[in-house]
Amino acid sequence: MNFKKFLRRYGTRLGAMTLGVVLIVAVSAHFLGGRAGVVSDTAGIVKSPVQSAVGVVVDWFESLYGYIYEYDMLVAENEALRTQLAEAQEDARLGAEARDENVRLRELLGLKQRHSDFVFESARIVNWNSSNWTSSFTISKGESSGLQVGMPVVTEAGELVGEISELGETWANVATVIDVSTNVGVLVGEAGNAAMAIGDFALMQDGCCKIYHLTEGTSLLEGDTVLTSGQGGAYPQGLVVGTIENVLTEAGGQMPYGVLRPSCDLDSLSQVFVVTQFDVVE
Repeated sequence: MNFKKFLRRYGTRLGAMTLGVVLIVAVSAHFLGGRAGVVSDTAGIVKSPVQSAVGVVVDWFESLYGYIYEYDMLVAENEALRTQLAEAQEDARLGAEARDENVRLRELLGLKQRHSDFVFESARIVNWNSSNWTSSFTISKGESSGLQVGMPVVTEAGELVGEISELGETWANVATVIDVSTNVGVLVGEAGNAAMAIGDFALMQDGCCKIYHLTEGTSLLEGDTVLTSGQGGAYPQGLVVGTIENVLTEAGGQMPYGVLRPSCDLDSLSQVFVVTQFDVVE
């Protein structure tokens, strides 16, 4: 049996016995004229270890209280530091978002100056499609914001991201420029040779699409810039699509095609701009 259990079980009896001993000692001292007798000596012998034990218990409780108090203080301090850290991290995140937003808006202003006919609707990317068979994402705007299927989607720098492929009241799906559904008229290189940017499943896995259906006598060069042609009215003219990363041929070796790497970094997108109006090139 440990000491705490002993005190709980026998503390009352021990106190009563101690009180009885003290009374006996007091009576004896009265009759003995203040001289300690056998009873007094016995009481001293009994009382001394009891006092020591009580002192140990008191000291233990005082140290325990001090430990608990200090522990509670440390817990409170730790929680306060956690709160301060979380607030600092949130402030830093909001500051970074505000800075990035300012950069996007400045670039968008430059795009508007170059294409005064453009009307934009900004939207946040809320979800990426997890399928391996498509490259698409969902944005936070839809039919209620005036969006329509087929509208082109760009970055603030005028880089082609893709087009709206599906529409809801408050959301829209965007098929990116590397999606297998891609079919965009483009101009290649300084000469502006006409071609088509076409989605290809194998190339999509590597973040690319195909430049195909070149006009007769057209040659492709690695590093050529590819822009939208604007023909057909589906896309405005002059949007940056990407660059030719590689030039290959089909299995028969007769039909060359280019591997197009998009200019926009699809993996880092968080905000896009839907071009809701633009002048159609005839």
